[in-house]
Amino acid sequence: MLINCAAYQDGRKLADVRKEDIHGYLSRPGCFVWVALKDATPEELTEMQRAFDLHELAVEDARHGHQRPKLDEYGDSLYAVVHTVEAGAEELKIGELSLFIGRNYVLSVRNRTEQGFASVRARCEREPHLLKLGSGFVLYALIDAVVDRYFPVLDALEDELESTEERIFAGTPARENIEALYALKQKLMTLKHAAGPLQETTGKLYGGRVPEICAGTQEYFRDVYDHLTRINQSIDSLRDMVTTAISVNLSLITVHENETVKRLAAYAALVAVPTMIAGVYGMNFEHMPELKWVWGYPLSLALMVGIDGYLFYRFRNAKWL
Repeated sequence: MLINCAAYQDGRKLADVRKEDIHGYLSRPGCFVWVALKDATPEELTEMQRAFDLHELAVEDARHGHQRPKLDEYGDSLYAVVHTVEAGAEELKIGELSLFIGRNYVLSVRNRTEQGFASVRARCEREPHLLKLGSGFVLYALIDAVVDRYFPVLDALEDELESTEERIFAGTPARENIEALYALKQKLMTLKHAAGPLQETTGKLYGGRVPEICAGTQEYFRDVYDHLTRINQSIDSLRDMVTTAISVNLSLITVHENETVKRLAAYAALVAVPTMIAGVYGMNFEHMPELKWVWGYPLSLALMVGIDGYLFYRFRNAKWL
């Protein structure tokens, strides 16, 4: 689906362009065309390939999708893949943004992504002095928007971890806590798969040799790289905290089991004393001490209660009961 198609020159929007008129604007000096597609069909990609003379390998990657975040150079053009991350009800939704960047064109193709990039286009049009930098600045603006959308997702995962930690110490069933922590760890891994390779990709766009298209925008890509560094560090820290939380949860399970074992041992000791005494006097021997004594029965009961009372007092002081 074609979302938008417009031509820009000297930082200003010239006009919305029909697909049939793209070639005419590409031939204008200092002019570039910005086309946005959503869930493009193979026919639409083939049409754009002819319009912008895109490399067949890049088009093939965009057509098949499910690419790792990367940046490929094809002569004087670039092909970049960026993963979008959106928070879902149960799990993170991963989309894919394919970017074809040339000297006089920008083609963005988003797949499995609900949130669009109309705000990015509006931002660029509000900053004509930056849009003068051409398609390289548009590449920065799109990647920057994707990276900025990682932060709310990361904040939500931090809140989820804090909530789970509170439930751990509030006595929530251990199985629920472990399931929640493993689900959180999986989400962090998903976000890491999007942000980690993108940091490596962005690092190629500033400092040292950079593609000619990105000349003059290195400081902007360095800013994106710094954001990705912070995101990746936060992800690593959260993963360590999740691992620690799992260990703490398992330790609490062990502590709880030990408390249960101690309580059962205490009750077993309380039951063992009268059982032992009753067992002794229940033996059928002819000659036994106090067998004919009138106070033997009450004394044995008193002895059972006394010993159990003493044991109960000691166990209670030791906090076994």
